[in-house]
Amino acid sequence: MSGSSPAPRAGTPAPYSAEELGSYGPPRAYADDASEAAFLVGGIGTGCYSIGARGEMRDWEIFNRPGKGNRLPYTFFALSARGPGVGVARVLEARLHPPFSSARGYESNLVAGLPRFAHSQMTGRFPFVTVELQDPDIPLGVTLEAFNPFIPLDADSSGIPAGIMEYRAKNLGDVPLDVAVAGSLFNAAGFNGYDVWGNMNLKAPVQNVLREGAHARGVWFHAPSLDPTDITFGSLALATDDPSATFKPEWIAGQWIDGIHDFWDDFCSDGRLERISSTRATTSRLAELDVALREGSKRKNGSLAISHRLLPGEEAVYRFVLAWHFPNRTSDWNEDACRTGDCACGTVRNYYATRFADAWSAAEHVLEHRVQLTRQSRSFSDAVFSSTLPDYVLDAVTANLAVLKSPTCFRVEDGTMLAYEGCHDGSGCCPGSCTHVWNYAQAMAYLFPDLERSMRRVDFLKETDPQGQMQFRGYQVLSGRSWGFLPAVDGQLGTIMRVYREWMLSGDDAFLRELWPAVVNALDFSLRYWDKDGDVVPDGQQHVDYDIEFYGPNPLGALCLLGALKAAAEAARYLGDKEHQTRYQELLERGAAAADSLLWNGEYYVQRLPDVDAHKYQIGEGCLSDQLIGQFLAFVCGLGHLLPQEHVKEAARSIYRYNFRTSFNEHHNAQRTYALNDERGLLLASWPLGGRPRFPFIYSDEVWTRVEYHVAATLIYEGLVDEGLTVVKAARERFDGYKRNPWDEFECGHHYSGTMSSWSLLVALSGFTCNASRGFMSFDPVINRERFSCFWSNGRAWGTYSRVEDPQTGKASETVNVLYGNPDGASAPR
Repeated sequence: MSGSSPAPRAGTPAPYSAEELGSYGPPRAYADDASEAAFLVGGIGTGCYSIGARGEMRDWEIFNRPGKGNRLPYTFFALSARGPGVGVARVLEARLHPPFSSARGYESNLVAGLPRFAHSQMTGRFPFVTVELQDPDIPLGVTLEAFNPFIPLDADSSGIPAGIMEYRAKNLGDVPLDVAVAGSLFNAAGFNGYDVWGNMNLKAPVQNVLREGAHARGVWFHAPSLDPTDITFGSLALATDDPSATFKPEWIAGQWIDGIHDFWDDFCSDGRLERISSTRATTSRLAELDVALREGSKRKNGSLAISHRLLPGEEAVYRFVLAWHFPNRTSDWNEDACRTGDCACGTVRNYYATRFADAWSAAEHVLEHRVQLTRQSRSFSDAVFSSTLPDYVLDAVTANLAVLKSPTCFRVEDGTMLAYEGCHDGSGCCPGSCTHVWNYAQAMAYLFPDLERSMRRVDFLKETDPQGQMQFRGYQVLSGRSWGFLPAVDGQLGTIMRVYREWMLSGDDAFLRELWPAVVNALDFSLRYWDKDGDVVPDGQQHVDYDIEFYGPNPLGALCLLGALKAAAEAARYLGDKEHQTRYQELLERGAAAADSLLWNGEYYVQRLPDVDAHKYQIGEGCLSDQLIGQFLAFVCGLGHLLPQEHVKEAARSIYRYNFRTSFNEHHNAQRTYALNDERGLLLASWPLGGRPRFPFIYSDEVWTRVEYHVAATLIYEGLVDEGLTVVKAARERFDGYKRNPWDEFECGHHYSGTMSSWSLLVALSGFTCNASRGFMSFDPVINRERFSCFWSNGRAWGTYSRVEDPQTGKASETVNVLYGNPDGASAPR
């Protein structure tokens, strides 16, 4: 890659056709060979496991850290069906796909050699995932539905460390069948990594206990001798409310594969389980050996089975709850610190551990409140997916909600929400709830605003010093130590806008008043620190999201400052702070005039530097996709235009014109690669008019979905709807279940937090605005206006909006349905 400037690009990439953009089908389905597709099941801040396209459970990330590739030995569900002429047993997964090239074959603990179904098909309607299993040799229709409760405005009910696994079996034959489903779970209490053979290391001997409570029956898995303060301390549970359940709480220890052999023989014989299998040899010597092995074992499995007789045409539900409880996490952003002894500040408890004593209590809670939890979760899902938004938009909007369930996010004991930027395979990536990355994320603000407000309190009350400098990585909330780095111009100023957003959506006046002095302090610091010549356009050293510093006037810093000034002026107006209202309004007007005059090149906004190569990693005359991030935040906050509307619209058009690629076959990118070959996507920057620096900012040739979504939303706000939808459709086509996981839009790590910018697409397309304190909420859809419907939410309620236009008169009738909460007051279920 040389420093020479490319020739200007001719024309604008054609958007997808109207037929392609007008896609309104059901959620995308994934066949059993879509090996990348994996749907997360877990609560907010609890960790999760995933369901793959074959119906398999994988990626166990319940141990207070990421764990891509984590598998629990002998953990699976199986089906047995017996009747006249029928006698089959299957693992409830589709068959494995090549390659089968491991040096040792498949280890026995993966039970790869047991029969499986011929095919499967998976669909996701967040928070529900469905896997339909098919096999021509089995006279049954079998479907798995897995989920955990997800109820906007109820973070507690959405933060339960448990997954519900419901198998539905229907007798398609003409004879009665005895059909059983069994679940088996490995006792991973005390999990402490893997040995060289891939076996799970456990810190202490474990114990499986058969338990029965008022609402649940099942097996509780724990390690009774492990210190409750140990970082690995915890428990699991496998439970049901089905009275037909039978149990094998602890497989025989035996040797080699005795345990799985005994379990499978027992289950296949009649679909029921016995604590001590009648099929097992019971000589006194074998019994003594098994007891000795069992008592000292650190590796134990337990199972429960549910059995029903199904007449022809009948169906039954086989309901399981799989819960976990690992209360202690390191009070450091480095998950390995307490394990290696490098952590001086010990551990902190997870918030969910303050609500549940152990995994068994979480399982009982789910089964006790299952009907309400399921109904409200399904109400949310149905409200979202009944929308008239294109299917790929709904795909983008909902898929990235998986971030909230992933190890990216966690809640500490007092309920505060914290997050990494994303997750490496085995550790968090880029710690401290990074302010400029979370600028992009919009979903949590609309769905769980109390969690967003907890993050703003950290930003302003813990991470902003007396001079007004904010650390963009929040270390103090865990370790008590400041990160001690440069402030970030986009992070600090964007966070001021997000205080306004949190107040606007929730109507929480006390919150606004509580943070107002710190907001003023942070804004005044920003003006002193970044505006060196007093023209209200940042021109000093500006640390930005790209892990570098921009120098001189540039649109990224300038529009973030204008947005912060406008948000602060409006907040001051509401609070009756006339002094700051007047001051910030005057600065806003001066800054807007100066920025537009200084940075506008006739097509888009640029960075002004006498010598673009005087500092490495600048943008100069380039077209930056993030140039309007401050404007995007202003749109989402209902603050309107920061600069002349005609210039903002043309800048958005130029971003699409110059940065959207319909192929990457000829694209030169020496950085990380997120789009390639014949895929489509939006570059972070280009230099269509020349002037490319010798060393441009380091991520300029990459494609990030979080940027694609905010650019798409800005295009939509500016009336360039087809261009915006084209960007969205291109992004989601890359995450097709074969090339990439549809529920894992990665950047610097899996489940990257900034990708929740996709929620803004719903807001922009519906034209939703809200100011809860003023009792104001409105809609102005920009597509399908003749017959439009969508989900809406604010800090007090959520529901659906619909608009139907009379074709004769052109008059429209509008309906707002409240499905949960109270728009005029505190949230409460309806």
